[in-house]
Amino acid sequence: MRRGRPGAGRGAAAARPWGARCCSPPPRCCCRGSGPPSPASGSPPTSSAGPPVSSGGAGRRARGSRALQELSGVRGLQLNFLELGSNRAGWLQVWRRHRAPRSSPWQVQFDCFPAESGQQVLVSLRTIPDRGLALSRRCLVTAELPGPVFNHAWVPEARAIEVWVPEGPALMVRLCHQLALECEELPRPFHQQVLVLGGSRVSLPYEFLVPCLCIEASYPHHDSPRSKRCPFRDQPAAYGPELWSSVRFHDYSASSKDQMAMVLSTSCPLHPRATLCWRDVAAETAPCHDIPNSTASEEEQAYTLDKVDVHPQLCFRFSYRNSSHVECPHQPETAWNVSVSIWGLQLRLHLTSSIPTAFSAALCQRRSGQCEAEAPLYTVTQSEGSAPGELALLLPVQVLGSCVLVWRSDVRFARKQLLCPDVSRRHFGLLGLALVLGLVVTVLLLNCRGTWRPADGGLGGRPVLLLYSPDSEEHLGLVCALAERLRAGLGCDVHLDLWEAGGLGQAGTLPWLYAQRGRVGRQHGTVLLLWSRGSARLFRRWRVGAAGGTAGDAHDIFGAAMACLHGELGVAGHGGGWVLAYFSHLCSPRDVPRPLRPLPTYRLPRQLPGLLGALRGSPPVPRRWGRAGGLLHRLLEEGAGEGTPPARPPGVAAGT
Repeated sequence: MRRGRPGAGRGAAAARPWGARCCSPPPRCCCRGSGPPSPASGSPPTSSAGPPVSSGGAGRRARGSRALQELSGVRGLQLNFLELGSNRAGWLQVWRRHRAPRSSPWQVQFDCFPAESGQQVLVSLRTIPDRGLALSRRCLVTAELPGPVFNHAWVPEARAIEVWVPEGPALMVRLCHQLALECEELPRPFHQQVLVLGGSRVSLPYEFLVPCLCIEASYPHHDSPRSKRCPFRDQPAAYGPELWSSVRFHDYSASSKDQMAMVLSTSCPLHPRATLCWRDVAAETAPCHDIPNSTASEEEQAYTLDKVDVHPQLCFRFSYRNSSHVECPHQPETAWNVSVSIWGLQLRLHLTSSIPTAFSAALCQRRSGQCEAEAPLYTVTQSEGSAPGELALLLPVQVLGSCVLVWRSDVRFARKQLLCPDVSRRHFGLLGLALVLGLVVTVLLLNCRGTWRPADGGLGGRPVLLLYSPDSEEHLGLVCALAERLRAGLGCDVHLDLWEAGGLGQAGTLPWLYAQRGRVGRQHGTVLLLWSRGSARLFRRWRVGAAGGTAGDAHDIFGAAMACLHGELGVAGHGGGWVLAYFSHLCSPRDVPRPLRPLPTYRLPRQLPGLLGALRGSPPVPRRWGRAGGLLHRLLEEGAGEGTPPARPPGVAAGT
């Protein structure tokens, strides 16, 4: 049903004879009108209901009924109103929602069009679309009696409004919620319409103190004039917590759509502003921090915001006037979860997601209750079309007690989850060992850097592509530790798949490897292949597959690297730009396959200076390692036997 100002309407289906009339208590209305048109064939529409309205002056009621089964294609009816003296007009449209039985007549009742006393009102009716049916009636609005008189008082301690009627006629009194066009009754058990005798009073309870709460009084007879007062529109107490308690929030947020959506059911015609905020903890009393530029769109009290990582602690803040309310998604489940563990010099993030997505992570240090992300940024992507599963990120620990921030990076609005690993006694020995190992390696790197410096004086810039086989946690930890020390201690431009998971996920495994190899070659860098016993097993498996013509796994970086190295060895007779190294307690010279022995090979940690010289492009001057070299060797041996490493996450094993 559609309305035009200043009218509103009510439709009702009922069997009545042909005709149209203006209805009011006599003698206030005089009606004349045209007769019915010739009938035509068709099917009957049904009516949809609308609310009655009364405002200003006298209210006129219009009724029209007609069996429309003979009119074809009728979709609705339109009532037009015109106050002849002032040319004030209004209209009402009633549309068919569903088919009705063919024999059903249609009655339309409209309560009521406001008109001034003594004015002539013209009411007309036509079909939508126009099928030749036209009715018109004219009414004379006579003078109205004065409206009912009453007094009231707000009794907040009793949560009630007291109404008393002066000496005189009795009044019907009720509380209601003033909407745009009508005053709607309160929900039960608070809906009461009480007859109050003259000189008496009554107490009417209410459920919530809201700005649209009104008192309405009328005489007991039909079509009586009414008096209404809405005393709380300018009352600050009506815009407090009770206003939000009166609102029902329907949550339709969906992680699969990356959309937050809520629909409001209100007692008053409210249109608050909704923005995003996030809570540190899942508690209703916890503060909610505002997120800039996150205003939701609103249509008929339905609020939506797209590109959102739906989370129970990422909420809508509804604001109206000087009041606000925070409403969080009602579903406690999330589309992804993350946990953190410590192994060696790394923080290992275990990410589980039920939808294809991308994650970012960064280390941070707590300062004054805040933890701001620090460069570099680490990313990992679960490609579109892949099955839900686990992903993993490894972050190097630079400071004891570091925390990590994790968030979804493929949406516009995401809550950053703060994780601080448990550095208990159970982990302290291993973590301390790893930090001492990193310190010793850094000292050795600085010593080596002071021994040989390129002629141009540069501290780095030559890229290093670091490749390895994912055969053990211990090997993976040493790979990451060496890569971090080469980057931080020597200034090398190190490329490691675990650090570039975002670019790898977007480009694909093989294109990423070939692009990195091409870049290293153009910039005269080095491909560092860290070998282990597991590498030897994977190499033999790769050779069997290559000899049999079996297509390689598109996600196997190690196999693709072996194919690339095999091609370069076959063309040039030696792998220019390739260097092989292994950790002595994880591998022996016999584990290096014969085809790879022409490559420059370094045993770590004993031959670390030679490896650094190869990476820098200039051999170092031989010097004694002294106590630092012996300490590093002992630390590596002790680290190999420190505890039992945890099981490898599937996401890491699938990476390299």
